[in-house]
Amino acid sequence: MMQFSSNPSGPETGAATDWHFQHFAARSLGGVGLAMVEATSINPQGRSSDYDLGLWNQQQASSHRKIIDFLHAHGTAVGIQLVHAGRKASTGRPWQGGSHAENRWDSVGPSTEPFGAMPAPKELTRAEIGALVDDFARSAGLAHKAGFDVLELHGAHGYLIHQFLSPASNFRTDEYGGSLANRMRFAVEVVDAVRQQWPDGKPLFFRVSATDWLAGDTDDERVGWTKDESVLLAKTLKEHGVDLFDVSTGGIVPDARIPLRPSYQVEFAEQIRREAPIPTAAVGLITEPAQAARIIASGQADAVFLGRELLRNPNWAREAAQQLGEPINYPHQYARASARPAPAVLSRS
Repeated sequence: MMQFSSNPSGPETGAATDWHFQHFAARSLGGVGLAMVEATSINPQGRSSDYDLGLWNQQQASSHRKIIDFLHAHGTAVGIQLVHAGRKASTGRPWQGGSHAENRWDSVGPSTEPFGAMPAPKELTRAEIGALVDDFARSAGLAHKAGFDVLELHGAHGYLIHQFLSPASNFRTDEYGGSLANRMRFAVEVVDAVRQQWPDGKPLFFRVSATDWLAGDTDDERVGWTKDESVLLAKTLKEHGVDLFDVSTGGIVPDARIPLRPSYQVEFAEQIRREAPIPTAAVGLITEPAQAARIIASGQADAVFLGRELLRNPNWAREAAQQLGEPINYPHQYARASARPAPAVLSRS
C-alpha cells in the first residue's frame, strides 16, 4: 500500500526531516506493506514548490537512511517516486493556496502551452531533454544506494512525462511530438536510462494517468491522452523493464469533468492489466477494507495503493486485517494490544 507525504522539507534543501520520519514510522507501525515517498524531484527546477523533497545529491539521499532503516526493521518495504513537474513547477505550498512559490523560477515543458492560468513554460530543447533523462537516471542511482526497495516514475497528473505523452500539452513537431510513438519517446528514454542505474532485481513502477478525461474517452471535444493509448504505453514500457503500472487519471487540464465516485479509476487498472498485460495497482477513492479486497480478489488489479485514507488513518492496514480476519504482526512493544478484550457483561439484579 502506498501513501503520500506532505513534503514539508527545509526550504531549498530537498532533504527529509523529522516530519518525514514520524510520518512514515506511524504508517509502518500501522501495518502498511509498502510506503512510498512521493513527488521527489530529480532537480531543483522540477520541484512543484521550493519545500518539496528532492533527490539530486548525496545529502538528500542520506537524509532518508534513518527512515528506511526503521521501516525495514518493522517489515515495511520503502519506495520513492521520482518526478519533474514541468509546466506545473514553481508553485507554493498546497495548504497555503499553492499559486506561487516563495522563490519563483521559470518552468519548462515540451511546448509553451501553460497549465491553466500558470505562467507559460519554456519549450525544452533536444539537449535539455537529454539532460533531464540523465537527471532521472542519476536520481535512480542515488535511490538505489540509499537503500530504497521500489522506484516509481511519475508519468501522471500533468507532470513532465505526462506532458510529453498528452496531445493536450505536447505540440512539438520534432521526434518528441506528433505521433504516439514520438510522444512516448521521452518516457521510453527515461525508463531505459533509469534501468541502467536501478537493478533488475528491484521493482520499477510507472504511474500513469490512464485518461485525460477529454476527447476519445468522454464527450469533451478537446484532444487528450486516452485509455487505449495507455494500454499501448504499458505494452511498450513493459518491454523496457517496467514491472507495474500505478493507474490514476487526469491532471493535464484544470477543468476536466471527472466522474468522482468510489473506485472510479479501477476500471482503467483492470483494462491495462488485461490488455497489456502487466501487473497494475488501483487507486482513487478506495477507503474501505472490503472494497480493496474485492478489487484484488476479482482480478481488477494486483495491488491497491492508498493515499488520503492513510493520511486520515495511519492504522488503516491493521483495522483492515482485523475486519477481514487476516493475521497481522504487532511490534513487540504493542503485543499486549494485539487482541481486543471481550466486552464486559453487566448483570442486573
